[in-house]
Amino acid sequence: MSSSLPDHLDLIAAAPNGIQKLRGLILELAVRGKLVPQDPKDEPASELRKRIAQVRARLEVEGTCKKSNATPLDAGDAPPFELPAGWVLSQLSDLALVLNGRAYSKDELLSEGVPVLRVGNLFTSNHWYYSNLQLEADKYCDQGDLLYSWSASFGPFIWQGPKVIYHYHIWKLRLFDESSLSKEFFYKFLLEKTAEIKAAGHGVSMIHMTKEKMEKIFVPFPPLAEQHRIVAKVDELMALCDRLEAEQTDATSAHAKLVETLLGTLTQSTDAADLAANWQRLAEHFDTLFTTESSLDALKQTILQLAVMGKLVPQDPKDEPAHVSLTNAFNLRKGLVKSGVIPKRLLTESPQLSERPITVPENWAFASFDHLAAPVPNALKAGPFGSALKKDCYVPSGYKIYGQEQVIKQDAFYGDYYISEAKFAQLRSCEAKPGDLLISLVGTIGKVLVLPLEAEAGIINPRLIKMSLDLKLVYAEYVKIMLASPWVREFLFSESHGSTMDVLNLTILRNLPVPLPPLAEQHRIVAKVAELLALVDRLKADLAELALVRRVYPPPSSNPPCKPPEDPPCRSVPHSGKFPHNRKPWSKRSCRARSCSKT
Repeated sequence: MSSSLPDHLDLIAAAPNGIQKLRGLILELAVRGKLVPQDPKDEPASELRKRIAQVRARLEVEGTCKKSNATPLDAGDAPPFELPAGWVLSQLSDLALVLNGRAYSKDELLSEGVPVLRVGNLFTSNHWYYSNLQLEADKYCDQGDLLYSWSASFGPFIWQGPKVIYHYHIWKLRLFDESSLSKEFFYKFLLEKTAEIKAAGHGVSMIHMTKEKMEKIFVPFPPLAEQHRIVAKVDELMALCDRLEAEQTDATSAHAKLVETLLGTLTQSTDAADLAANWQRLAEHFDTLFTTESSLDALKQTILQLAVMGKLVPQDPKDEPAHVSLTNAFNLRKGLVKSGVIPKRLLTESPQLSERPITVPENWAFASFDHLAAPVPNALKAGPFGSALKKDCYVPSGYKIYGQEQVIKQDAFYGDYYISEAKFAQLRSCEAKPGDLLISLVGTIGKVLVLPLEAEAGIINPRLIKMSLDLKLVYAEYVKIMLASPWVREFLFSESHGSTMDVLNLTILRNLPVPLPPLAEQHRIVAKVAELLALVDRLKADLAELALVRRVYPPPSSNPPCKPPEDPPCRSVPHSGKFPHNRKPWSKRSCRARSCSKT
């Protein structure tokens, strides 16, 4: 296996997500003893395990670590795979000490002092907090320490920075005896184990690893000499992956820049007619432009951006202008407040926002989220505090609890968490009704589910906001498109950075300037977006089909490229001033792939 794998790197890497899958394969082979040959002259790992146990026992006597409560494998238990000769299986708690980080209150996080390493700093965030607290030595980590992020974004890291304090959501893993177990090998095992855990939790928005589960993981490890050979081979193959990835990235970056530039001509269109002409010019080159999933995602984002700029459909002078509708709604609210039907706090300061952060058509207006809510109590409401809705409140049936899982899956009928009628009465202010918008607050922020008419009666959980709309002002599907548009997403993300992940709240939503078209135009926009996104979905399906053909029938690299057949030709789109909705720009490429497969 080890001798043939490098010979096939190019072929595997060319598959969709090929390099990512290749890295996973390398790690899987490494921790199963399939990457390098075993050497019978190596000191068996059973001897290493004895030495590690002696070190652990000494630390227990010294009080540095607690007595092991590891559950050894019974004689009849089968290991997760057949262990190679000389390998052993040990529980993680017998090999390393798992040290907790420390939680911090806001007043303990300062602008100077010792850096506080948070989960976000391990992944994407360059924003640091500091502390002047004097802590015990185990609450600091130094360069070379092995860390594990266990909440939301999670995985192992070997810290390469200066001395820092590590946060509560990070563990420090201290090997009992690094002369018997290589830190680099252990790190690579944790990388592979993390990928396995993530794969098992597919579809879950956030995965948490508990310390108890971590300590009970069984770790297969080989003789020390083989550990070093495995680490060297993994590093060698990962370097090859890096080179392949760099080559692909160069080509991908050039293609992405081309797509970005040409899609920019769409957003720069002056109106819907100009957009139709620009779209037509791009449509004639779809088969060369949109050849990757990322380019199709960029096309989708451009469509959503055009939707909130008022360039996707033509304006109709017969439509009631948005500012008139907003003023009518404002006056209605004033009357309801005066008559005591709704509280004064539901009355906005003005009918509309005075500033226009982006250019939109004249008959559009900008509104706040409060403008769009129905003039009823709790029309715009965050979920209850976590303490008000604990798992011990759940019952087998009753009133449904809506959470992120329904929003992410876009399925109101998914899940089976319920509360009793009495609990529902306590939390009625968080009631979600058919037609309401459910908006995700944490991680996948701003994602929206519109509750269908058949949705069960229920409430939202703390990770959602629910909104009942003023249907004389706004169409629910338009709000969903608006919140998914790049301009709005950029605003939300810029305002929503939490300590370890993006977090949305009602204040941020209320500060969002909403580009609001006339109600009739909202319906036209929704219909056009649905039409164009269906086209994008068809193109993605064609792309997936083509990728499958190429995997099943890869053309020999020594053969020259096959010429496309003369018939059937790739259909062109007549210049009709409308967006093409039934064009299949992949037809020539698909034929080419099939032609290659026959030779």
